[in-house]
Amino acid sequence: MTLPQFVSRLAPGPRRRHTFSALAACAALLCLGAAAQAADTSPAGQLQRWTAEAAVPASAERGKAFFSKRFGGEWSCASCHNAPPTTEGKHPNTGKVIPPLAPSFNPKAFTEEAKVDKWIRRNCKDVLSRECSAGEKADVLAYLITLK
Repeated sequence: MTLPQFVSRLAPGPRRRHTFSALAACAALLCLGAAAQAADTSPAGQLQRWTAEAAVPASAERGKAFFSKRFGGEWSCASCHNAPPTTEGKHPNTGKVIPPLAPSFNPKAFTEEAKVDKWIRRNCKDVLSRECSAGEKADVLAYLITLK
């Protein structure tokens, strides 16, 4: 059954109109929910969350050093995100273009908590061969926020 056929089955009759209205309302709510999730946090919110988890103040200086350091492997954060990360980066193996990481140069950076958590976890494992601590995340983000 096609969508127009489905809608035409719902439209005639008073009871079906209510069903159609309810379906339309649910669809609108789902769209609003997806839009709200698209920007469910901010760089400042992420920094606050990681600083609270670490239970120590974040340090932009430590974050800058961490960002450029290689931890025994061939990659650092700067390998893909540039140093400073204010321009587009490029993945060394795939060639995929990576938007600027610094929030001042990319308004979408650090605005979706699930996406941020996914990429931080993946990238830390690439650079450190482990997940980053909350303190390391807070330090790097503190550094990124200072870039204007």
